[in-house]
Amino acid sequence: MKKELVNQEFPLSLGQKNYLKTYKIHRLMVMLSRLVILVAFLALWEGSVAMGWIDSFFFSSPSRILSLFLNMTEDFVIWKHIGITLWETMLSFLLVIFVSIFLAIGLILFPKAAEVLEPVLVVLNALPKSALAPLIIVWLGTGMKTIIIAGMSVALFGSIINMYTGFSQVEEEKIKLIYTLGGTKKDTLTKVILPYSVPVIISNMKVNIGLCLVGVIIGEFLAAKEGLGYLIIYGSQVFQLDLLILSIIILCIIAIALYQLIHLLEKN
Repeated sequence: MKKELVNQEFPLSLGQKNYLKTYKIHRLMVMLSRLVILVAFLALWEGSVAMGWIDSFFFSSPSRILSLFLNMTEDFVIWKHIGITLWETMLSFLLVIFVSIFLAIGLILFPKAAEVLEPVLVVLNALPKSALAPLIIVWLGTGMKTIIIAGMSVALFGSIINMYTGFSQVEEEKIKLIYTLGGTKKDTLTKVILPYSVPVIISNMKVNIGLCLVGVIIGEFLAAKEGLGYLIIYGSQVFQLDLLILSIIILCIIAIALYQLIHLLEKN
């Protein structure tokens, strides 16, 4: 109803209508092109196996992967592994966002501490996280707690640096205005820094969701008996490459879905 009233009060011009029509056609063509490429790739893959151009033992085929997926859904085994990986990823992601915002705020409120700790954060962010995973296992043992920590370790330090940089780039004039009007550090934080840094936070969320998934899979490689990372390692060890490729495909779908979820959050 509101949209109809707005359209009646401010009718679109012919140029605007043409632009919207062109944009919709463009988006449709992009989606169709992606679908055609996907179908062509799957057809080429299946055909190459059928013609004997590639070995199905090493490369599998879409039909074999689909058959394996359907078999594993009958007793909900695959859904169990997917659910575990998703839970670990989302928990790692939420903890990274909460901790990085909290610590970035601390660095903003205490500039001297930021000056001391910034090089440490840079070094920790540059350190290969796969090298830390075995050490985390020795400290914490195996299990979900270790995997969640591994997922956090991949994204946390870079997120803190990016959040702190984003918070620091808020216009100083706005902060000075708050102080001029008798505001406190709390007022500058809640009324200026955080509201104006929402795009930075959303941008970090887009990056962190993928990094947390990577970290969780690294953790599952080393310290899990369930999850998609475990299925990948198990499939490689017993040369069940259908299972390995199926797990990788599911991970790709999960990564796309999680990114789109954050994208929808950004739009709203």
